[in-house]
Amino acid sequence: METTNEDQDLELDPQLEGDRRPRTRKNGRGENIPDVVIRRLPIYARTLEYLLAEGMVHVSSEELGDRIEVSAAQIRRDLAYFGDFGKQGKGYNVEFLLTQIKAILQLQHDWNVALVGVGDLGRALARYDGFARSGFRVAALFDHSARKQGQRVGPLVIQGMDALPAVVRELDIAIALIAVPAAAAQEVADLLVENGVRAILNYAPTVVKVPRHVSIRHIDPIVALQSMTYYLSSTDEC
Repeated sequence: METTNEDQDLELDPQLEGDRRPRTRKNGRGENIPDVVIRRLPIYARTLEYLLAEGMVHVSSEELGDRIEVSAAQIRRDLAYFGDFGKQGKGYNVEFLLTQIKAILQLQHDWNVALVGVGDLGRALARYDGFARSGFRVAALFDHSARKQGQRVGPLVIQGMDALPAVVRELDIAIALIAVPAAAAQEVADLLVENGVRAILNYAPTVVKVPRHVSIRHIDPIVALQSMTYYLSSTDEC
């Protein structure tokens, strides 16, 4: 399987997975599926939803690629890990391919999510209805601050950290968002993992380490902005 420069760049980004290599899983043929392929699948699904809303029935890999600036060959390689979804001369059935990708990503049902850290960012995340529209229900809020505990954010009451183990088990929570200060992020991640959380989206401005069986993504807008300012030099023009 050919590896593109795009694949290599994403796999080596230290902000994505801390100090470890990205996880891979095998498909039914025993091939390792690169993590970067899994990262592209939600982008394909979102674009297919737009196409479906526009009334498109079929889409070619070229048309799909034009929408998201990914080559048609890359799209075909990515999808080939999971099966043969297209037809020669007709491309992909939009609704069918969307259904298949959602099944691959286990998006056929809603997921309960815990949010730890209910400061300004945490409150904004708790109120963001885009999570629920995409199948992720923020079901529990936790914070170290005794002052915040008992307060409501929408329908949810902020609970103390001591309540986390029981609530995670009761609500079958496997996914968590971390929005705490950098100094507290590793401790929070350890507690979440200890209580069965297997996927973490970390908004704290630090890289958090987790065991290999846990998926983690680091979302740091400051790092993203700092990496873009490099390209704003007035002395260099492309």
